[in-house]
Amino acid sequence: MTGAGVPGGGTTYADAGVDVEAGDRAVALMKEAVARTHGPEVLGGLGGFAGVFDASALLGMRRPLLTTSTDGVGTKIAVARAMDVHDTIGVDLVAMVVDDLVVSGARPLFMTDYIACGRVVPERVADVVRGIARGCAETGTALVGGETAEHPGLMAPDEYDVAGAATGVVEADDVLGAHRVAAGDVVLGLAASGLHSNGYSLVRRVVADAGWALDRHVDELGRTLGEELLEPTRLYTRPCLDLAGRLGADLHALSHVTGGGLAANLARVLPVGLQAVVDRATWTPPAVVQLVGRLGGVPRADLERTLNLGVGMVAVVAPDVADEAVRLLAAADLPTWVLGRVADDDGLRDESTTAGAKGVDGGSVRTTGEHPAA
Repeated sequence: MTGAGVPGGGTTYADAGVDVEAGDRAVALMKEAVARTHGPEVLGGLGGFAGVFDASALLGMRRPLLTTSTDGVGTKIAVARAMDVHDTIGVDLVAMVVDDLVVSGARPLFMTDYIACGRVVPERVADVVRGIARGCAETGTALVGGETAEHPGLMAPDEYDVAGAATGVVEADDVLGAHRVAAGDVVLGLAASGLHSNGYSLVRRVVADAGWALDRHVDELGRTLGEELLEPTRLYTRPCLDLAGRLGADLHALSHVTGGGLAANLARVLPVGLQAVVDRATWTPPAVVQLVGRLGGVPRADLERTLNLGVGMVAVVAPDVADEAVRLLAAADLPTWVLGRVADDDGLRDESTTAGAKGVDGGSVRTTGEHPAA
């Protein structure tokens, strides 16, 4: 049997399921959005083999440390595909990657992305990249390059996945983390915008088992279930970097609440011998979290180690600047409150205590109290 792509025989790349021209159209559609993330530090343009970033500004730093992070957005993509809405998932990608850099106090410099799909649909790929560019613009990150790979036979035609990597820089003296945290420090909770980009395997299972459609309007959410589940992850980059600039050495640590939940991620930025005591009574989890728990009969322990429960980032600050930190973040339209305090570790371990999370030999977190009724 002769190939369909060449008269008289032979098999073409198109016969194998790869549309090179579609990839070129996708690049053309995304080009303007990507260019808006470029400052004078970005040399060249879209389409090169590698992005080029002028790092001359780092010469003025005393001891610049480069930081790097990579991540994806998990199975939230399944919701985007089901809703056929693809222009927000890129914001989630930037949040997952760039806000991990900020935890160390680093300022993001540039980012690259990777999109794998079963079939290149130019408009869909461009929508994804527009979301990435939007997130990069909001965080001051240059989107300097990326790759769209078509994998026919490996992925179904409408399947895709996204990943990204970013690089940032921080002065060695300004690195945040466990080495700064002390007993008496105040733990602040920075509000999440929703479920962010973690725990969607649990959420999707609960929704499927309940037989709920994504276009179902949910009164307590004020919109459809699908719209709620696609709410983009909040970007904490600028507010947290501004907070570091205002508080200086009094900002001790940040923790991005992603996979593993609040306690596990907070424990990662505490030193051995100290324990953060977090009081549930200080906040009410968002309606979507309560809905998932109720709809699926999900045990509290599972909710707490899977979802952010309304806390997307945590700041650990010196006690005398806690009120100022809350005020500064509120002024940046970021609701913030006191979650608890850091104390000497009492050594007791029970179901309320989390320690040694994600392989980090650090401190512990004890979660107490009950959430107020909604």
